[in-house]
Amino acid sequence: MFLFRKRAEMPNPADALPGRPTPLPTARTHFVNGNPLKGPYPPGTETIVLGLGCFWGAERRFWQIPEGVFVTAVGYAGGYTPNPTYEEVCSGRTGHNEVVLVAFDPAVLPLDAVLRTFFESHDPTQGMRQGNDVGTQYRSGIYTGGPGQEATAQAVRAAYAAALKDQGFPDVTTEIVPLTEFYFAEEYHQQYLAKNPGGYCGLGGTGVSCPVGVGVAA
Repeated sequence: MFLFRKRAEMPNPADALPGRPTPLPTARTHFVNGNPLKGPYPPGTETIVLGLGCFWGAERRFWQIPEGVFVTAVGYAGGYTPNPTYEEVCSGRTGHNEVVLVAFDPAVLPLDAVLRTFFESHDPTQGMRQGNDVGTQYRSGIYTGGPGQEATAQAVRAAYAAALKDQGFPDVTTEIVPLTEFYFAEEYHQQYLAKNPGGYCGLGGTGVSCPVGVGVAA
């Protein structure tokens, strides 16, 4: 998306756009399954926020998991600007990544299986880009909700990095950082490819299997 907007370096926090104090309007329910985007989620539901390139195609990968996903939503995270717009994120002056929030039942779909889908759905060695989509908003990232998620993410990243190295790929660049805030994207971005089946999707994996979560459909 917007291939002419290319910024491959994170902005200085002091130079980030100011944003706004109130959230952007967004959808109330998921366009595909009708579940509430912002909750309430069923008891036991866990959430993880993931960045793997253009969030239109990335979100579809997770809502298509056959079992265990309650809802998905696209948004912005990992940067400095409060409540940014899509255009502001694309400018490279917010520090935010295009991300997907996945709300899932870990009793049905363990986190390592969610992360298997994450790693196999993009190339986590490309730094501030995914294919022709270049910019800080396309970087590979896992934004965790606590020490348990961080430990699992570190372990899965290490396992996939080893598998990629065996196939001649360079080092994995996926950042793993605590989630400070998830900002829901505008309504038209939510489940975009369900509303626009012919829309752009630049997502592509490496073809290398991630050696975790194999026992779960992902």
